[in-house]
Amino acid sequence: MDARSALPQTLINGVSVNATPGQRPVLVDGADTIVGLFARRCGDLGERTAHREKDLGIWKAYSWADYWTHAKWLGMGLRKLGLKRGEVVSILSEDRKEWAYADLGIQCVGGIASGVYTTDSAKQLTYLVNDSDSRFLIVEDEEQLDKFLRSEAEMPGLMNVIILEDEGLHDLNHPKCVFIGDLYEIGRKADADEPGAFEDEIAKARPEDTALLIYTSGTTGAPKGAMLSHENIMAAIEAGAHRLPALVEDEQLCFLPLCHILERDVSIYFPLASKCTVNFAESPETVFANLQEVSPDTFTAVPRVWEKIYSQVLILTQEATPLGRAAFGMALRAGQKRAGYLVENKPVPAGVAAQYWFWDRLALRNLRRMLGMDRMRRGGTGAAPISPELLKWYWAIGVPLVEGFGMTETAGIATINTPEENRLGTIGRAVPGIEVRIAEDGEIQTRGLNNFQGYWRNNEKTAETFTADGWLKTGDMGRMDEDGYFTITGRIKDIIITAGGKNITPAEIESRLKFSHYISDAVVIGDGRKYLTALVMIDQENVEKFAQAHKVPFSNFASLCAAREVRDLIGAEVAAVNKDFARVEQIKDFRLIDVLLTAEDEELTATMKLKRGFVEQRHKHLIDQMYDQSGSSKGGPR
Repeated sequence: MDARSALPQTLINGVSVNATPGQRPVLVDGADTIVGLFARRCGDLGERTAHREKDLGIWKAYSWADYWTHAKWLGMGLRKLGLKRGEVVSILSEDRKEWAYADLGIQCVGGIASGVYTTDSAKQLTYLVNDSDSRFLIVEDEEQLDKFLRSEAEMPGLMNVIILEDEGLHDLNHPKCVFIGDLYEIGRKADADEPGAFEDEIAKARPEDTALLIYTSGTTGAPKGAMLSHENIMAAIEAGAHRLPALVEDEQLCFLPLCHILERDVSIYFPLASKCTVNFAESPETVFANLQEVSPDTFTAVPRVWEKIYSQVLILTQEATPLGRAAFGMALRAGQKRAGYLVENKPVPAGVAAQYWFWDRLALRNLRRMLGMDRMRRGGTGAAPISPELLKWYWAIGVPLVEGFGMTETAGIATINTPEENRLGTIGRAVPGIEVRIAEDGEIQTRGLNNFQGYWRNNEKTAETFTADGWLKTGDMGRMDEDGYFTITGRIKDIIITAGGKNITPAEIESRLKFSHYISDAVVIGDGRKYLTALVMIDQENVEKFAQAHKVPFSNFASLCAAREVRDLIGAEVAAVNKDFARVEQIKDFRLIDVLLTAEDEELTATMKLKRGFVEQRHKHLIDQMYDQSGSSKGGPR
């Protein structure tokens, strides 16, 4: 008998996982590698639906058998073209079923999958391809192919470029370019010539083999490739099965970049355990429409998305009739009373429950249906701080939204709240199998089988990331309460030390500012200064609505930001937040960033977080104005 099969197992929603999470080896339904679990699922589920994707506006279903066949052809095709075990393949595409086919197909033949954000420039692509020594590059379409063609001479190590869409490329004749249909045919023939070879390659996989290479955002230097093994991901899958369980019949919506470990876990790896169905959004721009169409049972998004949905509801409320606004206000108050008990894990009194029941049927249920959240059993948020007030608002409308924490280096998961065990304003408790501690200097540190192998060809940075006793240094400051719930107070590198010697972590202040539906994001400034200031990004849609309602003239985004009425509006929001903080933590002045930022801009990450260093560098002139005592046209309160 295989010793691994003798390990104690437990069933969670029909999935067999280690009875004692974190023990070696990690087993999910008897598999100890990602590809082993993939093979088992595809063999067992066959014609059941694994994915849905829109084709000419119509949702089409694709089975687990389709998943297996296309992953096999893709993997065998790359192997035939020269991919060797341990070599890297880069994927440059928006989310789609072929992303999953490529990810698993590459791993099944022993390759390492590495995602590239579609917002990356040709220069950034060149760096990632060369640093990873990628042998193959998979691109989505003509736009992404153009990045390769512009920098082809600078990527001599690439053997072939695989193209997923041929629109506009029918006349392409390039010795390195292969269309996906041709690669599938190469793989199909290779499989026919070597029957069983694909399965043999899967059997060669070991838990310690590197499966993924995920590059950090590079906010403090060149991006670093984090190596994640099969064991790391299997440990994350196991932890997810315990604390983020999904049901076989669940529907999910995939829309965050699959390059990011959070979406990779939620939409590719966790479904291997839960057997649920993943729907691919048409694009990031259509996510709200797709959310309404799919009405998922679970949905995970970054705070910016949850903030945007909240803002849209406020706009709709403002446009409603006086009677409609009054009804929604009473419904929301009833929901907030109930939420006050739920978020503290307390039983809801009968009277409060009855009042909520009435308003839920009269108003809140229709709101959830309109948002595509009428079936949502659990919403998840991570990757950036979120306002506790925003979390409570979602609970009030009947959507249990919980916050968690993870990073690339922890395979995407470390702590999590659940609808049943939730403490507002915290990132939850450590997930089973993962240890979390607060170091003497206040840093959050983790230890477990999910901790990454290290940085690709960068032993020095790897050594800096681990303590002498083997704990991963997250770079986040935090605290733990008496019940084991963790709270992040800020990034170590973001700590502001004022000229008066006060240590201030800006994360909570920024989070409170962002809860305003007129503020999209904010960066607090003040290191080495006498007082704090802020650079503010306004929420374009809501501020435009305000300007129109108050007859404020503007012609573009810059003129909107320049309007005195808009500056006064944001000034009032800043003043309101200041009331909740000590004098030394209050914002004394602010400036509005008057350019619209997208993920293509260096100031934003692909998950829509402001990069503090880039923002401070790009908008230094605004910062200097706020600390120039002789400067005029102050943006906010002093």
